[in-house]
Order: sequence, then structure tokens, then C-alpha cells
Amino acid sequence: MPRSTKIVATLGPASSDSTVLERMLRAGVDVVRLNFSHGSAADHEQRAALVKSIASKTGRTVAIMCDLQGPKIRVGRFKDGKITLERGQRFVLDAACELGDSERSGLDYKELPRDVEPGAVLLLDDGKIVLEVTGVKGDEVQTVVRHGGVLSNNKGINRQGGGLTAAALTSKDMEDIRTAVKIQADYLAVSFPKSGADMYMARELMRAAGGNAFLIAKIERAEAVAESALVDIMRGSDGIMVARGDLAVEVGDAAVPALQKKMIRLGREHNRLTITATQMMESMISSPVPTRAEVSDVANAVLDGTDAVMLSAETASGRYPVEVVQAMDRICIEAEQTQPLNLDQDFFNRVFTRVDQSIAMAALFTAYHLKVKAIASLTESGSTALWMSRLNAGVPIYALTSQTSTRYRCALFREVFPLMVKYVGHDREELLREAEKVLVENKVVKAGDLIVLTIGEPIGKAGGTNTMKIVRVGEHRTP
Repeated sequence: MPRSTKIVATLGPASSDSTVLERMLRAGVDVVRLNFSHGSAADHEQRAALVKSIASKTGRTVAIMCDLQGPKIRVGRFKDGKITLERGQRFVLDAACELGDSERSGLDYKELPRDVEPGAVLLLDDGKIVLEVTGVKGDEVQTVVRHGGVLSNNKGINRQGGGLTAAALTSKDMEDIRTAVKIQADYLAVSFPKSGADMYMARELMRAAGGNAFLIAKIERAEAVAESALVDIMRGSDGIMVARGDLAVEVGDAAVPALQKKMIRLGREHNRLTITATQMMESMISSPVPTRAEVSDVANAVLDGTDAVMLSAETASGRYPVEVVQAMDRICIEAEQTQPLNLDQDFFNRVFTRVDQSIAMAALFTAYHLKVKAIASLTESGSTALWMSRLNAGVPIYALTSQTSTRYRCALFREVFPLMVKYVGHDREELLREAEKVLVENKVVKAGDLIVLTIGEPIGKAGGTNTMKIVRVGEHRTP
């Protein structure tokens, strides 16, 4: 059985060479991430074109995710590039400062003085430096250093417990959305959303630019983790990313593992995709092998049911971009082999209100109990395959589609493997024969294997799945 959990890899200087990128795709990358926090629009367009070219060459379905930078909540630049802060030192964050020194720093986020009050705790550079606010005077946030260290240009600022009012979408993000549409991104990740309204705005901006990418909400604010807020964000999204870096700074690192499990569980319950990200194989930036803790981290995300695990600096700037993909691939496969199957229990307390969703669940139940070779979902939008992938039946799901956009979207769905069907007519029996042919040609099944097929009538209508059929390969006949 192929690997069910998908691998997302971030592109950067270490992975933009065509030879390296080809080796990464062959090693198992399912989705490439273009990080809009770095590089120009031209850089991203060039990398996207390279990905599409190499994916076509290798015969792999590889989706493209564009990740918006979001608000720049950062300190400014320093005269000497960096300073050292000592515990107990007074330090000023000054929105009017152009170039910082050992006593004060400028701010990219000019609204900070209006977002804090005495007693607030600010965490800089992913929490390595801790400042306590002692007062606010005009454009100045006066602080005392509680935990010091080296602070260099443009390091991030978080408020402990959340509460910064920066909008999720900046003017740069709006321009970047147009770039994402231009390169035909399959997924668009939105940074720092606080509510479903942020996601609805991103979707409207994308549609206005002519795009139809799936939206991924990056959960990295303290305000986003309450269940009501999380569900609201999910309703405006197609999936979420458990963005453990900024999230850990805001809520505390000890809270993140339980939140990760909660987010993945809620994502599956609400038929949303989940990506687990940040420092999954961090040591492999400079080491050819992962630590045992990193192996356990990836495996636990797989066992939690995440759709995908993500690599950031490991593939963007690390020394071993191919090896880290290979390592993640084998960890995922090993973890999946130990995952228990409890489909009957998973059906408890579930209510299906749509015909197509009911057919998807019936196909899962049948495949699980008949131990079929594969489930084949003939789909226009990918929705039926997505619903089936929310529960684990231990049977691979093949999304057979004539829609190129659906094919690439499905690359991120756990346990779903997209294949193109060229038939675009309206005869159901001909389409079923074509489906069998595609499965056999791709060596998914052979004559005599039992498969479960789902299909909708009228053929070609999105959201119309209304039929399930059990087929023995090679015995399909027109009545």
C-alpha cells in the first residue's frame, strides 16, 4: 500500500536546482510550498514553472502551495546589525525609530504601542528574548529585559497570550494573492487569521483575481485556538496548518502537543485538511539523520491523523534536502503500518445529511468489511474523495477525475491518490470501463481484484455522487 500521509516541502536556495528538485520529487514530495515571506514574484513564478516541468517529467502529481507572509510584527534594523540585551536592562521599542541601537529598536509593526499596556509580556525571536512592558508613551513601548540575549535585525514579536490587533491580510498579501493566481496555485495558506472573516476575505480576494485555490488557515495566534474560534476559521477554510512556531510562542510550548491533537481531530470531524508544521526534522538542516525525538514527532502526527507533514528550512536552506524527504517518507510509512483500524467505532454518532456524503461513507464501510483492493471515486470536485479520507478504512482511495485542478488538489488528501480519466462523455458504463482501465494501467489493481466504485449521475456534475458499485476487475459487462 502506498504512503497515505502526504509530504509538503518548502522550496528555497537549497532546493531550486533542477537536479536536486527532481530527486526530492522522486523521493516522495507531494506538495511544494512557496514561502512568500522570502523572494520576489519572479522567483516564485520561476520555481513554480520548474516544479511543473519536473513533475511532468517524473509522472508525479505535485501540488503547489503559496504561503502568504501575513503582518510583519517585527523589530526594525540596528546600526550594527545586532545588539546584546542583558537581564534587568531598560529597552525601548520605538515606532518612530529608524535605526536601532543598544537602548532602543524600531518597529515594522507601528500599532504595537496601542496594543500593549504595563505588565504585558513580549516575546522576541521565537521567545528567545523576553521583555516586560513597564509603560507606553506616545510611539514608545518602554520595557525591562526579563530574559536577554542577542537580538538581530527584523526578528519577530509576539505577545504572550495573544492580543495583537494586526490584520491577517496586508497590502503585500493582496498583491501576492494575484501572484499565486498567476502561477495557478492549488493551495493558498493564510498567516495569522483570527476568525473565519479573515478567511472569507482571502477567498474573495482570490476569486476576484480569478483563482480557485483551496485555502489553508495557519493556526498561530492564541485567539485562534479556542474551539469556537477554530471551528469558525475552519468554516471559512478548506484546511488548517498547525503552525507550531508562532503558536508555541503565544500559548507556551507545553500547550502545543495537546492543541495539535485537538486541531487534527476537529479538522477530520469537520471534513477539513490538516498540515502539521514547524521544526519536524529541524536537526537535518545540518545533519544527514534525524534525532529520535524528531522521528517520534513525525510518527505521532501521522498517528494523530494529519493529512500532511511539512518541511520548512530543512528543504529550503538545509544541507540535506533529499535525505530529509527520504527520512520523512520512511517514518510515515512505518507509523501508518501500526495505526489501528476502528472504522465501525468511527461511524458512531455521525450524521450524514447529503446523498453524496452518505455514498462516500457507504463505500468506506463496504471496502473495510469486504477487504477490497481499492476504492475508486469518480469525482469532479474531489469532495467525495475528501470525505472518504476523513476516516481510515485501511484501503487506498483513488480519485479518478477529468479535472486538472481536482487532480492537484487531491495530492494533499491523506490516503487519496489522484489519477486522470480522459473520458468526458455521459455514458455511465463506458466511464466505469475507462475507470477500470486507468486503475489497471497504473498497476493499482489486476484482473480478479475487488474494488468499490463511486459515481454520480448525471455524469460530469460536481457534487452529484449518488451511486456505489462493487466491481470485480475484468468482469465488468454492459447489462
